[in-house]
Amino acid sequence: MSEASDKALARKGQTVGLVIAVTMILWTAAQWLGPAMGLPGRFALLFDFAALAALFWAMVVIFQMWQARRGAKENQR
Repeated sequence: MSEASDKALARKGQTVGLVIAVTMILWTAAQWLGPAMGLPGRFALLFDFAALAALFWAMVVIFQMWQARRGAKENQR
């Protein structure tokens, strides 16, 4: 792999890590703050679905990164 593609993959990896960390922090805060503020249970479900969407996006990007690295290794052979 070239240095530019390595940097691009590293940037993607950092973004994915940040998205996962922020998602978990916000989801945990929403689970704690929702009942404390008296929000109905449907809002908890909304936060759950938002967290699932963010984590699904992260998994898709991780898969794309894996495929890119795998393709680069096959091209070097």
